[in-house]
Amino acid sequence: MDLLADVLAVSGVRGTLGARIEATATWGVWWTDNPGAAFYAVTSGTAWLGVPGHDPRQLMPGDVVLLPTGVGHTLTSYPGAPAPLCDSSTAAHARRTGGVLRFGDGDVQTHILGAAYRHDPAVSTQVLELLPEVVHIRADNGGTCLDDTVRLLARELAHPQIAASVVMNSLVDILLVQLLRVWLATRPAPSEPSWLGVLGDPLMTEALTLVHADPAAPWTTTALAARLNVSKATLARRFQSVAGETPAAYLTRWRMDLAAVRLRDGDEPLEAVAAAVGYSSVYAFSRAFSRARGAAPGRFRAAARAVAA
Repeated sequence: MDLLADVLAVSGVRGTLGARIEATATWGVWWTDNPGAAFYAVTSGTAWLGVPGHDPRQLMPGDVVLLPTGVGHTLTSYPGAPAPLCDSSTAAHARRTGGVLRFGDGDVQTHILGAAYRHDPAVSTQVLELLPEVVHIRADNGGTCLDDTVRLLARELAHPQIAASVVMNSLVDILLVQLLRVWLATRPAPSEPSWLGVLGDPLMTEALTLVHADPAAPWTTTALAARLNVSKATLARRFQSVAGETPAAYLTRWRMDLAAVRLRDGDEPLEAVAAAVGYSSVYAFSRAFSRARGAAPGRFRAAARAVAA
């Protein structure tokens, strides 16, 4: 069981290739807030990223940057350069067709690959929402595979072949995992407890691995502590200090995430969904789900399918 892989899979994090940017010596563009995460990889030239509340930062060849909340931002040739709002219809067409967005006049000096990431809104356990507003990984990141994947994506774009969209979107998903690996390995110690803190704590990693491997098991703090050969008090303290919640709260939240996806995407009766996430009665499951999601399981299923229709 790989915790990060499991959470990314259940939370439905998926990437799609965005528009390619080609820019000249003097240029700028302003992107409004995006409902998903925005990603850029600079393959040649340089650019300056401007995010409200942050100092401008220069992006060099080989740099990648993730804006997990899709906050509005600018990309420019130098700090403070004019940055008109990007035409949304032009950008959308470039994304759909794999086209190029060109900024400025003259010879192209900068090439940037863009991508976007979305997650399943039905799932409360998310990774992207816990990241800093700007995640900037420089090209000199210790010889990871991240730069290799960026180059491979650039080559695929330059010389597309059959099933190119499948290959490129798969590479975009790989890029996110590789970026997270580098960031997790180099980030400063977290100042506040969160799910991401679990990945740097061996005891918590083992505890959550047990829960994720068998969420329907009759877990209690006592039972989980016994499996880990620690005291109940030790486990409870570690959970609170690292994850910011109790073992019972995490277990319930994860079970409700799994149940929400099963309810929306499947046709199982409520009895089967309840049993799959550790509830012996539909009544107990319905109460827990209603508290967590503000709607009974049946009503949640109907509303989720109506939105998807």
